[in-house]
Amino acid sequence: MGFWIFMLLMDLLIPVTMVVVGKMFMTKAPKDINAVFGYRTTMSMKNKDTWEFAHKYCGKLWLRCGLVLLPLSIVPLIFVFNKGTDIIGTVGGVVCAVQFIPLIGSIFPTEAALKKTFDINGIRR
Repeated sequence: MGFWIFMLLMDLLIPVTMVVVGKMFMTKAPKDINAVFGYRTTMSMKNKDTWEFAHKYCGKLWLRCGLVLLPLSIVPLIFVFNKGTDIIGTVGGVVCAVQFIPLIGSIFPTEAALKKTFDINGIRR
């Protein structure tokens, strides 16, 4: 049971992080454009406008995806409750791997929205 609880907590880390950081990015982007924290791509770091737009857009995506992932991360582990550590570990690993799809995949729609809203120099269309 201890390993099951551990895997449940580990599999909730990504969705909870997406919800918390998504909400934070939606309401207030990091104050300064920096190379340490935030949604950092070449396009998002062009100027303050692109920086704030990218954070708000990505924040909405992360919030929505995180809220969807929360129950979807719990359900598979419910089915392996009281099973062996091999099965619990495998299911937990697969859940974690699947969570990375929206986490990393959010880059593509965010970059597309940036390119649609701004020109190559970061000026709004």
